[in-house]
Amino acid sequence: MTDGVVAAVPVDEVLASATVVSLPMRVRFRGITVREVLLLRGPAGWGEFAPFPEYGDVESAAWLRSAIESAWLGPPPAVRSSIPVNATVPAVAPAQVPEILARFPGARTAKVKVAEKGQTLADDVARVAAVREHVDQVRVDANGGWTVDEAVTALSALTAGGELQYAEQPCATVPELVEVRRRLAASGTVVPIAADESIRRADDPMRVVRAGAADVAVVKVAPLGGTRALLALADELSGHGVPVVVSSALDSAVGIGAGLAAAAALPRLDLACGLGTGGFFVDDVAAPSVMSAGELPVAEVSPDPERLTALAASPDRTSWWLERLTRCHALL
Repeated sequence: MTDGVVAAVPVDEVLASATVVSLPMRVRFRGITVREVLLLRGPAGWGEFAPFPEYGDVESAAWLRSAIESAWLGPPPAVRSSIPVNATVPAVAPAQVPEILARFPGARTAKVKVAEKGQTLADDVARVAAVREHVDQVRVDANGGWTVDEAVTALSALTAGGELQYAEQPCATVPELVEVRRRLAASGTVVPIAADESIRRADDPMRVVRAGAADVAVVKVAPLGGTRALLALADELSGHGVPVVVSSALDSAVGIGAGLAAAAALPRLDLACGLGTGGFFVDDVAAPSVMSAGELPVAEVSPDPERLTALAASPDRTSWWLERLTRCHALL
C-alpha cells in the first residue's frame, strides 16, 4: 500500500517541493566535510532524500521512496515520546573525546569509530579507553574496514580493557562476519556482532541473519525505503531474536526526525539508537533537539525558512540533485 501511494506522486509534484541544502560539518565524517541534502515538503510534512553521492540510482531510489513517504504519508503511530541515543565518537585523538561527548548530555552509550584509514590499532585502543572513562556502554564501528584476521585481533585488543556492547560491521561481507563470530567464540572473546552495511545495502536484508552473521541489526530509515519498511523488517528480525538499533545515515534534522519516529513506533526498544549525529553539523535546517538524560524527544520537524535560504546549495549542485531525483523517481 505504501509503495503504491509513493509511486503515485507525480515527479513534477515532487520536484516542485524540493529544496537542496549544503550543511558544513564540524569534523570529517565518512570522508566528507559538507553534507548535501534534498528536502521535500508534502501534504503530511517534510521528507529527506540524501543518498551519498557515490550510490547508484537503483540503491538511491529507496531513499527517495522514504522521503516521499515522510512528506506525503507522515509517521506511523508512536508508542513512546522520547528515544535513548548513543553518543557518536569519530576517529579523533583521545584528548578530543571529552569535547565530543559533551555534545551528548546524559548519554550512557557511545559508538566509537575504529579502523580509520591512516590510523593504527593502538589509536583505536586509546580512543576506546578514553571513551570508557565517561560512559557505561561502548560499541565500536569499523564500517567494514577490517579483514577477518584484523577484526579478531582488534576486537581481542579492544576488549582487554573492558566489554564492548557490540562491534558494528567489523568486516565488509556476510561470510566474513560469520567467520569473525566463529573465531571470536572459539577464542572465548565475547563481542556481539552488529550488521549495518550488510543490511542497509542488501537486496535481501534478512540474508545476514539467516547466515548467522549478526547478533544485532543496525537499521536506517532512508536506505530501507521508509519508516514502515523499517518496522516490517524489525518485526521479522525480532522473530529471529535479533534486536534493532535505529541509526542515522548522517541525516539533517528532517532525517533524524524520521528515525526518531521509526524508533518511537517500535513495539520494543532495548538498545540506544544512533540518532544523535545532528551535532556534527555547524548548522542544520532546524534548531537541534535538546538531549536530556541521554534521550531525544520525538517531534515533528519543520525546517526554518531562514536556515534553508542561508544553507542553500549552489545552482549547479541543486541541478545535480534534481536530475538525480528525476532518475530515481522513474525507478519507483
